[in-house]
Amino acid sequence: MSRSTPVLQAAPVAAPSRRRIASVAFASWAGASIEWYDFFIYGTAAALVFPELFFAAQDPLTGTLLSFATFGVAFVARPFGGVLFGHLGDTIGRKNTLVLALITMGVSTTLIGLLPTYASIGAAAPILLVLLRFVQGIAVGGQQGGVILLATENAPARRRGLYGSFASAGAPGGVLLANGASCWSLP
Repeated sequence: MSRSTPVLQAAPVAAPSRRRIASVAFASWAGASIEWYDFFIYGTAAALVFPELFFAAQDPLTGTLLSFATFGVAFVARPFGGVLFGHLGDTIGRKNTLVLALITMGVSTTLIGLLPTYASIGAAAPILLVLLRFVQGIAVGGQQGGVILLATENAPARRRGLYGSFASAGAPGGVLLANGASCWSLP
């Protein structure tokens, strides 16, 4: 004799309001713009300032190449950030994870700005610069996937691609902000 088991049905989930969808889309764009701003402001500094500050013991060409190599360190770190923050997103929630990624990026960028130069602390300066740049790469890697996922999860089913693209559109926004900041000077 067989028994039928009742099938449990999930309660219907209310669709997010248009206002909520718009705010998530804007937040994903703004968060990505800030994250990429921090990421690319480093590239500008790597070209203009860092060779003299952190690689002063090298000839100018080698100092510039080493400075750009530190820029590349973050690209190596990005996949590790995706794995780490992806796991955290599943564990502690996407919103908390995105806030943590933004804080990580902000703290590492601030520490790079406060980092003593080669003239002050010697070889420790470029080593700390590389480590902090690696942390920046982890933050960007963690932010990128999470913010796209958050935007698409809150979007209407037929518009998920569009809303997911807002996070990707944050990268050019960050580049424009970083380039604008590098051209700005006090009067």
